[in-house]
Amino acid sequence: MSTLPRICPDGSTTTNDVDRRGFLKTAGSAALVAGATPLWATAKAQAKATAPASETVVKLLYESLSPDQKKQVCYDWGHVDSERGMLRTRVANNWHINDVEIDSDFYTAEQKRMIRDIFEGIIQPDWHKRIYRQLDDDCGGFGMDQNMAIFGKPGAGKFEFVITGRHMTLRCDGDSTEHVAFGGPIFYGHAAAGFNEPADHPGNVLWPQARLANALYQILDGRQQKLALVKTRPAENAVAFRGPNGTRPGIPATELSADQQEHLHKVLAKLLEPYRTTDRQEVAQCLKAQGGLERCSLAFYQQGDIGHDGVWDCWRLEGPSFVWYFRGSPHVHVWVNVADDPTVKLNS
Repeated sequence: MSTLPRICPDGSTTTNDVDRRGFLKTAGSAALVAGATPLWATAKAQAKATAPASETVVKLLYESLSPDQKKQVCYDWGHVDSERGMLRTRVANNWHINDVEIDSDFYTAEQKRMIRDIFEGIIQPDWHKRIYRQLDDDCGGFGMDQNMAIFGKPGAGKFEFVITGRHMTLRCDGDSTEHVAFGGPIFYGHAAAGFNEPADHPGNVLWPQARLANALYQILDGRQQKLALVKTRPAENAVAFRGPNGTRPGIPATELSADQQEHLHKVLAKLLEPYRTTDRQEVAQCLKAQGGLERCSLAFYQQGDIGHDGVWDCWRLEGPSFVWYFRGSPHVHVWVNVADDPTVKLNS
């Protein structure tokens, strides 16, 4: 069943979609953290030793659904909604992929447990507590005002599990979706201290990502800061790829010194920290395919500076087919679109 697209009550529009994989090619084989093994090498080794547990549970969940349940929450791989386009690849700040709430009598207790297991398998264990806090603050807890859908047929070809709700679009696809990381575009956010958060974003589990990015801005020299600082931020759902020849505002990573590049690697690692090894590996592969982190630019936006304190609430890391857009005003919204091919389109 379809519903009309929803928007976060700040009035910002919902968006459409995207696609997958790459990373790091800097002088001296710089690691993400000084002395550390490069992210993609670590992720690849760990991935070999770790089965894609969430995908396994998706298959079990699918098999447990009755025919009537499947009619309401399962779709063909290429299902197109008359109002929202390609439903599987859609992403938005606050939307419902169908009318069935996870925490409802529609699902059995065992099915609810499997949905939670899939969700927890996508997120790194040390982030579970933080993500559950975000869900408590934003929608009353896991499964409350959230929905899930399964596309394709797990165990018999391509499939993808998608979970949606306020401040969340998250995917699990077992590498079914070609070219993109995370199975497609994702969204995460948090409004911990009310709709209009104060400058220090108290209790916001995502604000440490912005603090680390701002710490990089502080070690830029005057010329670099002028390059990095942009007056007006883009629309928050403007995360389509500009390609290798597109203009990307901000400071190119090639303009950073070795220690500044090392800090940028730490920022990227912080952004990837909540996600499982296989998804982080895909991002690494995608970045590598487009020339590495050095092909990216980092922009900080004057617009949306809460408190006018020079701590930039809105910032964006962007490459030819990589967009990680942190919009921290009036509260945190983060849009992510990563692929190994810049021709991948949103909602295609």
